[in-house]
Amino acid sequence: MKKQIALFLSTLLFCSIVSSQNRWSITSNGAIQWTIDSRIPHYDHIEMSGETVSTVLRYGVNDDGSFRLERSMVWPMLRTLPNNTHASLMQRFAYDLPKMLIVNGQSLKNEQVKTIRLNGMLTVESEYAGQYATTNNRSPRPLVALTRTIFPSTTAPLLCELYSVKNISSRAISIETPDYRTVYRTDPAKGLDGSYTLIVKTNGSATVTLQPGKSLTFECSVQALKKGQKEIDPDLKAEYRKRRAFLDEMKNELIFDCPDSVINTAFAFAKIRASESIYRTAGGLMHGPGGESYYAAIWANDQAEYIGPFFPYLGYGNGNESTLNAYLHFARFMNDEYQPIPSSIIAEGKDIWNGAGDRGDGAMIAYGAARYALVRGDKNEAETLWPLITWCLEYCKRQLNEQGVVKSDRDELEGRFPAGEANLCTSTLYYDALLSAAYLGKALGKPVNQINTYRKEADHLYRAINQYFGATMAGYECYRYYDGNEKLRSWICMPLTVGIYDRAPGTIEALFSPRLWTQNGLLTEEGSQTFWDRSTLYALRGVYAAGATEKATEYLRYYSAQRLLGEHVPYPIEAWPEGSQRHLSAESGLYCRIFTEGLFGIRPTGLNRFTLTPHLPNEWEYMNLCRMSGFGKKIDIAITRTGKKIEVIVKDHSKIYLKKQIPNGTSIDIQL
Repeated sequence: MKKQIALFLSTLLFCSIVSSQNRWSITSNGAIQWTIDSRIPHYDHIEMSGETVSTVLRYGVNDDGSFRLERSMVWPMLRTLPNNTHASLMQRFAYDLPKMLIVNGQSLKNEQVKTIRLNGMLTVESEYAGQYATTNNRSPRPLVALTRTIFPSTTAPLLCELYSVKNISSRAISIETPDYRTVYRTDPAKGLDGSYTLIVKTNGSATVTLQPGKSLTFECSVQALKKGQKEIDPDLKAEYRKRRAFLDEMKNELIFDCPDSVINTAFAFAKIRASESIYRTAGGLMHGPGGESYYAAIWANDQAEYIGPFFPYLGYGNGNESTLNAYLHFARFMNDEYQPIPSSIIAEGKDIWNGAGDRGDGAMIAYGAARYALVRGDKNEAETLWPLITWCLEYCKRQLNEQGVVKSDRDELEGRFPAGEANLCTSTLYYDALLSAAYLGKALGKPVNQINTYRKEADHLYRAINQYFGATMAGYECYRYYDGNEKLRSWICMPLTVGIYDRAPGTIEALFSPRLWTQNGLLTEEGSQTFWDRSTLYALRGVYAAGATEKATEYLRYYSAQRLLGEHVPYPIEAWPEGSQRHLSAESGLYCRIFTEGLFGIRPTGLNRFTLTPHLPNEWEYMNLCRMSGFGKKIDIAITRTGKKIEVIVKDHSKIYLKKQIPNGTSIDIQL
């Protein structure tokens, strides 16, 4: 035990040291900025998306101070062969337009990157020096400052690049900007629609004399099209305004505010990544994980379970539309024989992937669809989803083993780690889905006996989960992940996220023990090197919900600083070593749910009502959720410390629904 404590303390010390050496800082307007210092070379990657395009920008600063950029482009609706999960047209580009500029008859040299900013766009500010003779040891003097701003179009299949060049010397200079156009044509045998055309081109070529302090701009775009589509002549300034409007919408809806600026900013950034990765496919709007692999397709975990229950709180139209569309796609596969719904619907809705068998997908879909319907507060949508929810519940019921927990072939990790005949994740999701279905059924006026049956089944499952999965693991009174499991697993956090707290103290100790917690969050399994952010994000939400507020806040603060300001920024990631820590989109939705369902403890209980259980950390005097959508309204929730209690105010623009002082961590019912 002493060895464990020492190792744990050393891990905390390492975490604090890493946090104190963050590479990035938060700017006054809510961006994050890397001011280049001696810690180079350094390279990173970020994904950004629009309705018809996605890009992973691999960028960084070389050891000589120059900028490096490779654009990995993805066009999800330009399908390749075979037309499977990964069949989006992809191409990488590494052109360097600043090197094509001619200044005073010479190409630009001696680049020194000054700052790099991220705020839903990538902005790079550099200076280039002029050329001088070496007599008298004269150093090259600053000549021009160049700003690159790179972002995807919100709706068109375009990557947009804006360049601004400023004369920072003391004399007039001549500048020639290139008229550049390059066309690529893909192999027709590899495209679903034959050959695709990819075009890189500039706008705004000119030859000018630039006075000191003056600037000029030019633009570049990358696009792709199939036969019969017309080449786009883009207005990149208009594209900038549309991207800015999207980012402003994300900034101004569902605002989390507390005294910790890092957590506030991480939440604001997560809304961007959660919402931008939605593609306008032949099968309707589809939210996609991304990561240069997963586009124009939906999964029962990422879309139905992770992100679907979040979008109603944000009130983002495309988010809600894509979520409803995802559930309706899954509903196509309901059947009278109760064969499993496929794990993934791919290729713009035209095919399926079911390579891992039943991963507990029925429980995932029922859990997500029921929570989505309740928070959305739309009776017509809820009625539309009710048959899918009830079918999935019946499917899960038919999978119960003799001990009363749900069998499945795999779990959402699809065989990467063992999951046994029945795993903890599937049964806890089914348990929560039964409770949500009972609340939803009551709101929709469904038969009382059906509602009561769901509640009784939930009670039986509650007991079965504790009896079947409850175990002493590595000295902790927590859960085994499956029968025969001998190593601690990160997904033992799942009961905490659905209100099962019987073994909460031991589970929390196990999660934050050196057997599972590392500087990168939770290991998937003790003794391994693998981590997936999704389990860390579930765990933080569950630890808050279980009332261990100070412990959860300590680790939330560290995790947020790592992901927002550390070495790989600015969003939650998928996994490591698999996928090189891709910025998959739904993980950002899970980060936001730490706040809605963890810190604020929102549990939907009707189309216009919910339970609120605030967990205000001791060091915070307040926390607010402003402009939160859901339950048919747009409301503000303000939590303020008042002596030994907290004051809770729930209101909209015209009405106060609740104003009450309660002990911290107390549950109260809110009806709008």
